[in-house]
Amino acid sequence: MTTALHPDPDAAVRDPADGRDAARQPYAYRRRPLEEPDWRRLPGWRDVTDAEWESAQWQRAHCVKNVRQLRTVMGDLLDEPFYADLERDQAERATMSMLLPPQMLNTMDTSSTEAFYADPVRRYMLPVFSDRRTDWPSHPYATRDSLHEAEMWAVEGLTHRYPTKVLAELLPTCPQYCGHCTRMDLVGNSTPNVDKHKFTIRPPDRHEAMLDYLRRTPGVRDVVVSGGDVANLPWPRLESFVDALLDIDNIRDIRLASKALMGLPQHWLQDEVRAGMERLATKAHERGAQIAIHTHVNAARSVTPLVAKAARAMLDTGIRDVRNQGVLLRGVNDSPDALLDLSFALLDEAGIMPYYLYMCDMIPNSEHWRLAVWEAQELQHAIMGYLPGFATPRIVCDVPYVGKRWVHQLSDYDRERGVSYWTKNYRTGLELSDPDALTRQYEYYDPIYTLPDRGREWWRERAEAA
Repeated sequence: MTTALHPDPDAAVRDPADGRDAARQPYAYRRRPLEEPDWRRLPGWRDVTDAEWESAQWQRAHCVKNVRQLRTVMGDLLDEPFYADLERDQAERATMSMLLPPQMLNTMDTSSTEAFYADPVRRYMLPVFSDRRTDWPSHPYATRDSLHEAEMWAVEGLTHRYPTKVLAELLPTCPQYCGHCTRMDLVGNSTPNVDKHKFTIRPPDRHEAMLDYLRRTPGVRDVVVSGGDVANLPWPRLESFVDALLDIDNIRDIRLASKALMGLPQHWLQDEVRAGMERLATKAHERGAQIAIHTHVNAARSVTPLVAKAARAMLDTGIRDVRNQGVLLRGVNDSPDALLDLSFALLDEAGIMPYYLYMCDMIPNSEHWRLAVWEAQELQHAIMGYLPGFATPRIVCDVPYVGKRWVHQLSDYDRERGVSYWTKNYRTGLELSDPDALTRQYEYYDPIYTLPDRGREWWRERAEAA
């Protein structure tokens, strides 16, 4: 299998012996200093001061939540058909409500309506109707909770899927809502298309039930504290929960999940947060545990000086690491150059470790974002050898009822019908008494439009029969 790469014409090296162009590298590394775009170019923020921009409170108060507010910010920079396209998507397709911090909107290319349409950050943070597939907007097997996390709750909000690791969903909100959110069934406000599920237990009681389960389950050593986004939890409550985790002897790794490190870095630069993280890092160090922050950056243009400042501020508190878990999305980061540009921006300019790139999950109305497994395999091959091994992100497929698997770990693959088959080496809480769990093959599905004609026809016939 070969990978189609597009050589950088500027990467050619002149051979001093005979003057001919030496072999070109498919990707040319160049150090690219970070830039904070000038928010004053946007009519609605023309008078915003530096102090206001760097305030977490100002950022939260001026999030863009609807088309009217977007018009106010953009003025005459966007053509009218764009707003109609956005309104139609919000009414007919969107699984997430609109919520864009100024920090994120400011990184989008607003030089023209065409540039705004093409912008990689816009493509996943502000989807429009014309982005979506019309032939297969959703895969036939797409589900709201595509990873079946709620089925694996040990207590409400605590998913125990892996033997030694749990996911603690402390809250159902974020400072920003991504169009491709894997937890679209729970996180954020309801949309015209999705009536969101709700937690039924009061947050303090849910959090205490999680801690009690972990105290009674010594086989768990690793807790991902997430939601939603932990940046939306009042700091004293988050610090209290993490502090209590550190009192449980078997907990050795704690990972705080926050896209807001990129989308709202101002939050992580607040004095209260920095001081609290230093207290937690000190306690973790004293008992031999580790704390890391996992953020979610999908495009190099999102990495700005403020993001780098927030990441370094967190590292200065003494935590183990800041890592990035991006999502592989068509039209956003689906080329080797885009992935390498992103990885080098994170690693070299912000001190953030490129860690994972997830394939987009099989949620409704996400087919235009998803890539086939073979495409992900080609991209993994293409980015090898440029970054240090420890900082080369692994592209993973989060297989329903299985978990994360490197994209080359499939056991079988029907390319014509786009069905890959995967196995696992542990039981989830649903399968403790299932003798076939470790020998069964679990299926994952490529987007139907990526299949050959015969494969597309096979799926079309199945849909018509159903």
